Amino acid sequence: MLKIHNSLSGEKEEFRPLLPNQVRMYVCGMTNYDYIHVGHARMLVAFDLVQRYLRSLGFKVTYVRNVTDIDDKIIERAAANGENWADLARRFTVAMHEDCATLGLQEPDLEPRATQFIPQIIAMIEILIEKGYAYAANNGDVMYSVRKFPNYGRLSGKKIDDLRSGSRVQVDEAKHDPLDFVLWKHAKPGEPFWASPWGDGRPGWHIECSAMSTSLLGSYFDLHGGGEDLKFPHHENEIAQSCAACDSPFVRLWMHNGFVRVNDEKMSKSLGNFFTVREVLKTLRDPEVLRFFLLSSHYRGPINYSAAQLAQADETLLGLYRALKDSVPSGSADPLEIARFRAAMDDDFNTPEAFAVMQGVARNLNLAKAAGDASKASVAAATLRALGATLGILQQDPDTYLKRSAGNKSLSDGEVEALLSSRRAARAARNFAESDRIRNLLTAAGILLEDKPGGSTEWRRA
Repeated sequence: MLKIHNSLSGEKEEFRPLLPNQVRMYVCGMTNYDYIHVGHARMLVAFDLVQRYLRSLGFKVTYVRNVTDIDDKIIERAAANGENWADLARRFTVAMHEDCATLGLQEPDLEPRATQFIPQIIAMIEILIEKGYAYAANNGDVMYSVRKFPNYGRLSGKKIDDLRSGSRVQVDEAKHDPLDFVLWKHAKPGEPFWASPWGDGRPGWHIECSAMSTSLLGSYFDLHGGGEDLKFPHHENEIAQSCAACDSPFVRLWMHNGFVRVNDEKMSKSLGNFFTVREVLKTLRDPEVLRFFLLSSHYRGPINYSAAQLAQADETLLGLYRALKDSVPSGSADPLEIARFRAAMDDDFNTPEAFAVMQGVARNLNLAKAAGDASKASVAAATLRALGATLGILQQDPDTYLKRSAGNKSLSDGEVEALLSSRRAARAARNFAESDRIRNLLTAAGILLEDKPGGSTEWRRA
């Protein structure tokens, strides 16, 4: 039985969908005003893993991941660039899709954008006003009255009297209470706006997710996820809005991934200590290395980003591909190893333990190859491929993967093959000095050689 840590209860709980065999899942996506960084990638990869594993268990999953395409930061960046705000949001949404595809993410089933749901947002705000949970402030904004919602703070574990305004909440005299947050922002000169019963304006950040999720998944659904930093105030505000508007519970189970940290600080754009996915991928052998790195720690804990950690992930992944090399996956995967893998994943998606199972399979595969046991090797290879498919790794051709280099290649594949041909000719002529010179040249270029019986030579990039 799959158990998932519920941020709302603080405990691992058996996962039972509200509807038989169907999982409705919403994840807070990106506000696209810049390229995504490694911290964003962790969230995206973590919940890609969750939906992959749920599907592997036979659930019919509806995975919704939104895009925020209107926001203060988008408007500010567009103004700084002298660019139309909608063009900027579209440009970086395209870039996000490119980066997601590069990291092997499966596309969500639905990807709503805030600007597509303005009527639903306005309708939800009208309901909240009618029920007394919201009010039109004297500055033209519409505010949510936090103290009207008695369970406010349950998700984050905060007491309402101790709370301060969240990071995106502007404190102003128009609020009845400093904790109140904005649902509809009145239009300022030069800003984009939509018509509403309260005048021209645009939605606040929190209301968009309530409107989109309940419109697409219903008023009560199975899973809601996002980064740990969204727990308060964003997700706390979503609960207050959605429960009040719909007169029902909102989400059965909340999931939050931990931060990527650099020098013991959260990676973030505000701190300036971030690395974009595009920058990092230029230094790696393959994008799969970054995906492997991000999955190598449990999704709920912090993960420390460094070149050394990436190098370790690279070497571990190389070892798995080396095991798959010269083996032909055939037949069914080993049911015992599948059961061990599932036991790890059923324990709140414990990827470190799942990777340990995979490394054990790789060791057995290497032993079978060394012993010349083709049947055992084929089953082990099929098992390793099957486990990797669940995590979105180990699906490439091993020979091709092992010949890739980290960072810029000093020699092309064709140049390597030409030098190997010259080396074979030198060895045939017993010109060992020339043969050694070529080997040393290749080694200096990061090309590792393995001479095989019979005179053939295999190579890979270090």
